[in-house]
Amino acid sequence: MRVLGIETSCDETGVAVYDDNHGLMADLLYSQVALHAEYGGVVPELASRDHIRKTLPMINEVLALSHSTQADIDAIAYTAGPGLVGALLVGASIAKSLAFAWQIPAIGIHHMEGHLLAPLMSADKPDYPFLALLVSGGHTQLMSCQSLGQYELLGESLDDAAGEAFDKVAKMLGLPYPGGPAIEALARQGKPSRFRFPRPMTDRPGLDFSFSGLKTFTMNTLRQLESPTDQDRADIALAFQTAVTETVKIKCRRAVEQTGLTQMVIAGGVSANQALRQSLEVLTRETGCRVYYPELKLCTDNGAMIAYAGLQHLQKGHSEDLAIHVRPRWPMTELG
Repeated sequence: MRVLGIETSCDETGVAVYDDNHGLMADLLYSQVALHAEYGGVVPELASRDHIRKTLPMINEVLALSHSTQADIDAIAYTAGPGLVGALLVGASIAKSLAFAWQIPAIGIHHMEGHLLAPLMSADKPDYPFLALLVSGGHTQLMSCQSLGQYELLGESLDDAAGEAFDKVAKMLGLPYPGGPAIEALARQGKPSRFRFPRPMTDRPGLDFSFSGLKTFTMNTLRQLESPTDQDRADIALAFQTAVTETVKIKCRRAVEQTGLTQMVIAGGVSANQALRQSLEVLTRETGCRVYYPELKLCTDNGAMIAYAGLQHLQKGHSEDLAIHVRPRWPMTELG
């Protein structure tokens, strides 16, 4: 089965073709970062308009790159939520229109389930059941994954997601959007012993996260410095990043101990952060829980993960009609 995947949940247009025999045949990604950078975050209306402009040309290009014609595509998978409603409607409308014209099924995919399944595209992949840590601009969640679509939420961020906190702290430090890569680069120049930031919610039981207070602590630290130097900013960036990564590691350790699971998937845009990966490698050595990541290019939003997730659901016999429905808010626990 060959599936065309379309991802338009936020500020990146992703289109890919995935085949159950040949794997990922073609994958294109267009980022709107430059479009939104001057605003310090995503402007929903601009995002929607850019998806309209890019999606169809990218579909034509990815078909050519995969040496596929309309007749070779057996189904279309698209992101149905969560995300920006206008952006989601662009991908859903195009997917359902093509499905109607080509007389093939179309299936809506949960954006975060796409991230969760991305590491399973690798040859070295976990078997169910496993833990999943989803860390992105909009989500920080720990899940217990029993099978496709059967997920139990163990803990999540009660306020800012990790990626959102990175973006906001980057803005405080005068760094460009998106904030994650910028903070990671600046933190490499920081002195590790200068500041120690709190590890939020690690002094109480449970697996929930909270990064809002850490963001406020960063702001107060900056204000105490009358005229922050470049070295001050680097030291703060390192202290903030270390606090986030160690907090995540502590929560992951608790999840391993609580569930007894020995495999963990780390996915979402923040999973590309090398400091986070190093921290979780320590967890691997200490607990014996093996950690799996997607390829670096598949950490951010992309069409490949949507095509692959669509293939998995279609092979399980899942289907839907041609009505256009999207879900800007969609808990993963409602899947299955």
